[in-house]
Amino acid sequence: GLRMGRFLLFLPLLFSLSASFDDGTARNFMLPLSAAAYSDTPQQCLDKKLNGAKLSKQITLQCDYFKDKCSGFTFVYDSKKVIGLSFRGTTNTAQLVAEVQESGFEAKVNFIDGGQVSKYFNDAFMQLWNGGLGSDLQTLLSKHKDYTLWITGHSLGGALASLAAAHVAANNIHPGSKITLYTMGEPRNGDQKYADVHDSLLATEYRITHLRDIVPHVPPEFMKYVHHRYEVFYQNDMNPGDPYTVCSAQEDKKCSDQYDVDTSVNDHTHYYGVEVSDFGKNGCK
Repeated sequence: GLRMGRFLLFLPLLFSLSASFDDGTARNFMLPLSAAAYSDTPQQCLDKKLNGAKLSKQITLQCDYFKDKCSGFTFVYDSKKVIGLSFRGTTNTAQLVAEVQESGFEAKVNFIDGGQVSKYFNDAFMQLWNGGLGSDLQTLLSKHKDYTLWITGHSLGGALASLAAAHVAANNIHPGSKITLYTMGEPRNGDQKYADVHDSLLATEYRITHLRDIVPHVPPEFMKYVHHRYEVFYQNDMNPGDPYTVCSAQEDKKCSDQYDVDTSVNDHTHYYGVEVSDFGKNGCK
């Protein structure tokens, strides 16, 4: 009886089995991976920062909405037992903000796995996924069922990473408990239902925001856009050892939501002390 009681006490832990946020993982792995997606030769960043990680496939397509291309890549990192997926952000933040604001006025579209999301993000994600990224990822995961799946991206790449993580978990391509999602400067992707679906599917999901970064504020909440949880908020320059706050509400005034008007493009382009897209294009040197 005592043993059973102990087991029942332990039960809630089994269901809240999210790995807590790790600054070192974000800084040393997810940042270079997000940066690498800005490059047409991501292997250079992998060689420099993730010793032994190997690029599997990079897909780059013209997006409907931006003159920029949309891009993502898969990789295998055997020493850490990780398969990964990283998405490119936009290289023009002002353009992204303008387009996201405009697309916010358009009708949202049904996301294949529940809720409604920005048409702009949905189209970009589905194009990349159906353009070869999805089939490559599924091939890698079928060979390495015991590996953790890392998904990351900065800016627009964060939005695409969010959709990808939900899609993989919803379709049992990989169990939600074995997915680690870390994004940087991610915009709001969809409606309340999408945010709830996302949160129900994933245990380890962190949206990292830097101080007054403008992009997490678009599209605005009055357009019925809501962030998924958990936000990790750095109210500083994100130097090694700098403190951060983890907010568990989807929209939380303790984190970046406290800045509604006084926002910054510079805080968006810089994470963990580097200009993310330049860092990636320069091979993470």
